[in-house]
This record gives sequence, C-alpha cells and structure tokens, in this order.
Amino acid sequence: MRQSRIVVVGSANMDVVGAGPTLPRPGETVLGSHFVMVPGGKGANQAIAAARAGAACTFLGALGSDSFGVTLRARITAAQVDATHLRVVYGASGVALVMVNAAGENAILVTPGANAAFTALTDAELSAVRGADVLVAQLEIPVETVTEAAVAARAAGTRVILNAAPARQVPAELLAAVDLLVVNETEAHLLTGRGRDDPGALLALVPRAVLTLGGGGAWYVERDAPAVHVPAVVVDVVDTTAAGDAFTGALAVAWGEGRPVVDAVRWAAAAGAACVRRLGASVALPDRAEIDALYTPTAGT
Repeated sequence: MRQSRIVVVGSANMDVVGAGPTLPRPGETVLGSHFVMVPGGKGANQAIAAARAGAACTFLGALGSDSFGVTLRARITAAQVDATHLRVVYGASGVALVMVNAAGENAILVTPGANAAFTALTDAELSAVRGADVLVAQLEIPVETVTEAAVAARAAGTRVILNAAPARQVPAELLAAVDLLVVNETEAHLLTGRGRDDPGALLALVPRAVLTLGGGGAWYVERDAPAVHVPAVVVDVVDTTAAGDAFTGALAVAWGEGRPVVDAVRWAAAAGAACVRRLGASVALPDRAEIDALYTPTAGT
C-alpha cells in the first residue's frame, strides 16, 4: 500500500484546557479538577492526525510571533509534519479555551489570532496543494483561503475533503470543488436544514458526505448509492475534543491510500475512538497501530 500525500490547510491554536465535573452555565463558576495547555487547532490537529496515521503530510497555515507560536511549530514538526511553508505573522497565535466535563463533553471558544491573517496563498503553497493526493480543509481560517486552495486542488485533480467546522455557511464556489464533505449534526443542519434524519440531503451540495454522530457512529452517503451506517467503536471516553480531527485526518489517509470510501470511514471511526481515550487535542491523536487495533474492515473488502 503506497503512502498518502496529504496537504492540510487550516488553523493552529494553543488549547487552554480545564476539566471539571460539569460545564458552567452562564454566570456560574465550577471548581475544576485539572488544567493543561495543549497545541491544537483543527488544521494542525488534522495534519498531525494524518501524519500519525501514516501519511506524508504538509501543513499550510499561520502562527503568531508569540511563545505559543514557537510551541505550536515544535509540536507540528515533532509529529513529522512538513512545516516548510508555515507562516509567522506578527502578533498573537490562535487560542482555544476548552472546558471538559466528567462525561468527556466539551465547550470551546476560539480566538483566531494569526489564523485570520492566513490569506492569499503563495505560488509555493498552491504548488503543494496541486501535488497532493488529498487536500483537507476546515473553516477556522478565512473561507476565501479555503476556497482558493480547493479550487486549485480540483483543477489539478487533487481530491478535496472539507470538514465544514465550525458551523457556518459555505459559499457555492467552495462546495463545487468539494469531493467529500464531513460534518456533524449541527453543521449539517445549518447547511441543509436537516440532521441525522436525512443525511442524504447533503448530496444536494456535494457528491459524497459523511455525517458524524458521536456515539451514534456515522452515515456515509454518495450519489446513486445506498446510505451506509458505520457504527461507533465503543471505548471509555475521557475527552472528545479532537475526535473529529482524528476522524478526518485518518479518513484522508485511507482514501489517499486507495481504500474504498466506506472502508476509509470505518478506519476513521476507529481513529476517532482511539482519540477520545485521552485528555487533550494533539496529544490524544492516535498512531496507525492504535487505529488498526480498533478497526473492523468492511465485509468483503
């Protein structure tokens, strides 16, 4: 099986994580149990997830000139992600304030920092996109940048996976360049007005889609084919913060390796399950052996 070439375009944040028994309600103070600072951001997480899952991965994004930026770059490169084109922007790096309860549920506030300045892709960045098997993008950076990358990928024959998170409207030009859309129920509802009751509604926007349902598994749908439900892998949940990023990164790797998409979704589900067993974002992302240990292949593949 050949190695996938993955390019991830997206955000890098320092995750400031506090854990406690419950998530505070407005105006409420909850006494927490512990605190960590962990490099994260959906883009960086998915790049690290792809590299740990076995891909040759390049990350395109922007860091601040602060100490957080230094730490973020160190974590990204330590994961064997190519950070050659990673920009440094004067000022603050992106920061995510994460609260986690005893059930592993979380609430997250993201301040973009340098991520908001990641615009107008360079020739070198576009060349990296065109040379990949799969481009992976999310929506924590300017949507114009995501669109530029996706359009360039489509023109070069590079497959495009869009994880449309956080939930926001997606321009038609970007959707037209997407080969596979990955969304949760909230994101699906914003885009189509439907949720788990009708994952096929996403096919009015893109040719293929995955609707993730957390503990309910995921639905994979594609045009002119029956919908397939992929059950969740049952594990003890500690923190769900980066589960979606582990899922998306592994999905890109498996698809880039040439696996059938349904089989890639099953492998991605195993990656998401492996991730939730540890606290934190990038530190919880599983390697290939951990994914394989939880993976159940599609019958007949």
